Amino acid sequence: MTLESEREAVVEHAPALADLTPGRTGNLSVRNGDVFAVTPTGVPYDSFSPADVPVVDFEGNRVAGRMAPSSEVPMHTGIYRHDEPGAIVHTHSPWATTMATLGRPLPPIHYMIVAVGREVPLADYAPYGTEELAANAVGAMAEADSDAVILANHGLVVTGPDLETAIENTHHVEEICRLYLQSSAVGEPNVLSDDQLAAVEAKFESYGQQPDDV
Repeated sequence: MTLESEREAVVEHAPALADLTPGRTGNLSVRNGDVFAVTPTGVPYDSFSPADVPVVDFEGNRVAGRMAPSSEVPMHTGIYRHDEPGAIVHTHSPWATTMATLGRPLPPIHYMIVAVGREVPLADYAPYGTEELAANAVGAMAEADSDAVILANHGLVVTGPDLETAIENTHHVEEICRLYLQSSAVGEPNVLSDDQLAAVEAKFESYGQQPDDV
């Protein structure tokens, strides 16, 4: 089966979207070379098998899989062509989508933002499933040097080297959006400086188990 492990990963991780996005509005994908496995469109996250999972090339053509791919394939292909991450997660998670409806980027109010960059930029609105939306998302991420982007009046996109990391970082961004909106209701949130963020980035380089520790 073409991209067997990637399609199995989509099936394994698709139910995680249920914790992040209402209904069937989220999607995710994982890449291998110049093709990627992506969630099928319009079906419950736990109702398909690896053989159902569509495999799509960078021109948007389905090359394998029994089901039709997500309507957001243009955005996935646009991001993969430009930045070459290993996986993409797109959600309409409530706190990030609240930021999207307010037209606000996410500033660095908490150090965990460095998991995706020093801010989460805002991409201009465009209809879902369009090349225009893909271009807006890619441009905003590139300008901010960020692995995530808030889509105006739409939702959130997070990229990563693999699906586990992309999903984990989606949760990080969603939580920081919640903190930003709640703190903004009380006062003006404090924003970390570039020097403070650089110190966190340096510490993250040695975070977790190191080769000499195991």
